[in-house]
Amino acid sequence: MTATTADVWLPFPADEIDALPEGLNYLFWDGGPDFPGDPADCAYYVVPYMKGSEIAVRPLAAMSTVQVVQTLSAGIDHVEPGLGLLRAGVRLCNAKGVHEASTAELTLALILASLRGIPGFVHGQDKEEWRSGFYPALADKSVLIVGYGSIGSAIEDRLGPFECARVARVARSARTTARGPVHTLDDLPALLPEADVVILSTPLNPSTQGLVDADFLAAMRDGALLVNVARGGVVDTKALLSELESGRLRAALDVTDPEPLPSGHPLWHAPNVLITPHVGGSTSAFEPRAKRLLAAQLTRFAAGEPVRNVVRTTG
Repeated sequence: MTATTADVWLPFPADEIDALPEGLNYLFWDGGPDFPGDPADCAYYVVPYMKGSEIAVRPLAAMSTVQVVQTLSAGIDHVEPGLGLLRAGVRLCNAKGVHEASTAELTLALILASLRGIPGFVHGQDKEEWRSGFYPALADKSVLIVGYGSIGSAIEDRLGPFECARVARVARSARTTARGPVHTLDDLPALLPEADVVILSTPLNPSTQGLVDADFLAAMRDGALLVNVARGGVVDTKALLSELESGRLRAALDVTDPEPLPSGHPLWHAPNVLITPHVGGSTSAFEPRAKRLLAAQLTRFAAGEPVRNVVRTTG
C-alpha cells in the first residue's frame, strides 16, 4: 500500500484539522464501538486520546498494513501492550511538543497550591474560617526534576522566575545542558536529601516502574514535597501512603496507582496530599497543538519523508 492510497484513522474529523495533505483517505474514530473502516486498510493510526489501553490496542491485531501508530500523549505505556500484535517495522510516535505547556503549567500550580496551603484555604472558605498564617514559599527552595525530557525542560522554564535556590535534573542518560548538568538515576541517593521539591516527569517503563519506592521516599528530606505528573506506576502507592500518614512528606499527584482512584481508597483522605484527576494535558492548549502535530506528521508521511517523534519501531 502506498501513502497516497492509505487510510488514516483520526480522533478528530478531518475537516477540523488545517493543512492536512491531499491524497489520503481520512476516517474518524474516537474509540467508539464500530470501526470507521477495515483496520487492514489503515496505514496511519492515531490513537484516541485518554480513552485507555483497551481501546487504544483494540484494532491493532487487524492492522496488517499499518506503518505508523501515533499517540497524542507523551507516554506510550497505554499502547505498549498491543505492540506485539503488529508486524515488524511499524513506527510508534509520541506527541512530543503537544503537552509540554499544559503539563508544566499544572506542575507549577500543584507546587504553589501545596506549598502555599491553597487546599486548606478552600476548606476554610467552605467553613467561613479565616486561616491566616505563614506558609512555605517556592522561593529559596531546592527542586529536583526526575525525568528531564521536553516536559521536564518546560517545567524548568517556568521555575525560572520563582527564585529557586537550585534546580537539579535527572534523566536516563547523563549530559550537559546550557542550564547545567543532567544526572542519571544512579545519582538519586545523593540528590534526594538535598531537594525540597521532587518532581516526577519521567515516562513509565521497566526502569521507572515503582522507581519511587520506600527507599526513594526515605531518602527525601523531612517535609519535602513529591509532585507526580508522570504516571501513577512510577510511585509505590503503599510506600507513599506510609510517608503521608506519618506526616513526614507531602505530595501533589496528577496521576495515581490505581487510576482512576476508586472510591474508598485511602489515598483520597491521606493527610498532606493534593490530588488532581490526570488533567496535566487536558487543557485548551491540547487540541491546537495536537492538530498541528498531525498535519505536520501526515504531510511528511504523504510525501514519503520520515515522520518525527519515533520512540519505538516494532520487530
